[in-house]
Amino acid sequence: MRWTQAEYVVTDDPSEMDVDFIHALLRTTYWAEHRSREVVEASFRSSASIPFMGRCSGKPAGFARVVTDRCTFAWVCDVVVHPEHRGKGLAKFLMSCVMAHPDLKQTKMCLATRDAHKLYEPIGFVRREMMWRVPAMEGNR
Repeated sequence: MRWTQAEYVVTDDPSEMDVDFIHALLRTTYWAEHRSREVVEASFRSSASIPFMGRCSGKPAGFARVVTDRCTFAWVCDVVVHPEHRGKGLAKFLMSCVMAHPDLKQTKMCLATRDAHKLYEPIGFVRREMMWRVPAMEGNR
C-alpha cells in the first residue's frame, strides 16, 4: 500500500525498504543501538512483520515495523524518524498508516516506549504493565 500526506509518502512494500538507512537510524535509538545489520535483515526475513518506510522527496525519512499474525495481535516496534524530519508530523503519519492498514485494523496492538507516550496515547494506546523475558546473550538485539 502507499499513503501520501503533504511531502511524505509511506509504503509497506518490502522491496522499497532501505536496509542501510533503517540500520543506521535504529543504531541511534536506545532500544536498538547495538543491533547489527545482519539482525536487522533477519528481522525482516524471520518474522511475520509489516514494514512501513516513510520517504520525503524520494529519500528515506522514517521507519516503523509491526510484527503480527494479521488477525488477532500486532506488536508495533522500531518506530523511528530521521532527526531532519522530527517534529514535522512524520511519526504521526507513520502511525496513522499502521492504524489504517487493512491487515492491522482489527488486531489488538501493543508497544513499548519509555519516551514517546505523547505520540501513542492520542491514538488509543493505554499505559499498562508488561512483562519481559530477556535472554542472556552477548550484545543486545
